[in-house]
Amino acid sequence: MKKEIIINSTNEDTRIAILENNKLVEIFVERPDNERMVGDIYKGKIRRVVKGMQAAFIDIGFEQDAFLHFSDMGQEVNQLFADVDEEFLEGDKIKTDMDPADLLRNGQEIVVQIIKEPISSKGPRVTTELTLPGRFLVLVPNQHRVGVSRKIASARERRRLRNIARKILPKNYGLIVRTVAEGKDEKTLEQDLQKLIKTWHKVQQEIKRSRAPKLLFKDLGMASSVIRDLFTSDVKRVVVDSRKMYREITRYLKEVGSELVNRVEYFKSKRPIFDEFNIEQELQRSVERKVWMKTGGYIIIEQTEALTSIDVNSGRYFGKKDHERNSLKINLEAAREIARQLRLRDIGGLIVIDFIDMEQEENKQKVLKELRKEFAHDRAITRIEEMSRFGLVEMTRQRIRPSLIYNINETCPVCNGTGLVPTQGTILANIERVIRRYIASNYDRRIIIRAHPHVIDYLNNKKISRRHRLMWKYWIKIDTEVDETMNPYEFRVLVKKTREDVTKKFL
Repeated sequence: MKKEIIINSTNEDTRIAILENNKLVEIFVERPDNERMVGDIYKGKIRRVVKGMQAAFIDIGFEQDAFLHFSDMGQEVNQLFADVDEEFLEGDKIKTDMDPADLLRNGQEIVVQIIKEPISSKGPRVTTELTLPGRFLVLVPNQHRVGVSRKIASARERRRLRNIARKILPKNYGLIVRTVAEGKDEKTLEQDLQKLIKTWHKVQQEIKRSRAPKLLFKDLGMASSVIRDLFTSDVKRVVVDSRKMYREITRYLKEVGSELVNRVEYFKSKRPIFDEFNIEQELQRSVERKVWMKTGGYIIIEQTEALTSIDVNSGRYFGKKDHERNSLKINLEAAREIARQLRLRDIGGLIVIDFIDMEQEENKQKVLKELRKEFAHDRAITRIEEMSRFGLVEMTRQRIRPSLIYNINETCPVCNGTGLVPTQGTILANIERVIRRYIASNYDRRIIIRAHPHVIDYLNNKKISRRHRLMWKYWIKIDTEVDETMNPYEFRVLVKKTREDVTKKFL
């Protein structure tokens, strides 16, 4: 598989595209006001412990408190648990049968690391099990285990790396060996380890002298972290259109002793880099509800707060007379496109897919197999259930940050995110209800209706206008005023004599 990383940098944002066989599969967007947070370490203060939720809410200086689930708490005691009662401990560890709710208390300071960015109205999710990622290793303070990436295929190479990690591992530290460490010698890995230990010592000093809430450690920015985490030997090249970022990336790769530095290219063309690699058009498609497929079928992707629903349709595909074979062909193509779209849009949480109905169990298994095969390329953790008798597949995908649509779009101020606004008939009915309540309150029988031009036209556009019908029906004098600053579905009812706005009173 041909993999490439394309980076577009402007004054307003940095966009990083991952291509597989010239097709866009992942996109990362970072802006100065929306920087990457995963991996950042904070000293926070416990705001509230909720036993029923098995969680605590931590003030780390954000608008919404961070969420610490008890399952994200390790057994190790760090500096900030020095005042823990002896009855809660076994040596330097928390007792395994200990209820974390008894250990935590309101106002207590605690060190946490962000593992999931804020999404919608939810604050970031955090853990007390801290990690510091390097180019080849991940340092895990206060642990004693060694892990090796499962993506390293050779069992012999994994064993070699594990032995090196155990040899260089200091006391009271754990290590995870990353995929990019494959083939690296002991000296290279030890250099990476020493940098991480030096960084951890700085974090420890910050922990002792700072007051909560405080940022203790800031992980690399989006572009640098993508290079660190995703620029592996199977990536053919990295192309970047910013001289400054090109220098930063090559400097970083030289510092960590990576031989991949020769695969970084500076893009010199006057043409926009995302146009050159046909990314811009794909990016526009990635925020649309309907995605057309080559066969003429299409999928509809609907994101809600609770889940994402995906509907597969045959569209313009007619195929052969055999309905079962037609359905299988569309569903197989849809499975491939769904996996790509979920990665591209970075959609996480619960996902329900409605495939076209098939009768044969063998065909259902083919679609499931194709879906699982495509998601095997996904870095996010996925779980896919069997297809139900209604042709539905339930699955979950790990959610770490808000999906792409929320990074590049914001809620429409007109419809407030529903995608719908009242019809003109509904608006007129609401106006009539206000008038009826207004009359019952013995106000002056002369009013002004102020509204958007479309609403005023709707009131006045007939020979016997709707406005006149309201006047005759309720024996009231109605004048109109156009206000182009109002939304197309808004209106105001004013008392003509005093100009008092009585809309809220009677709506």
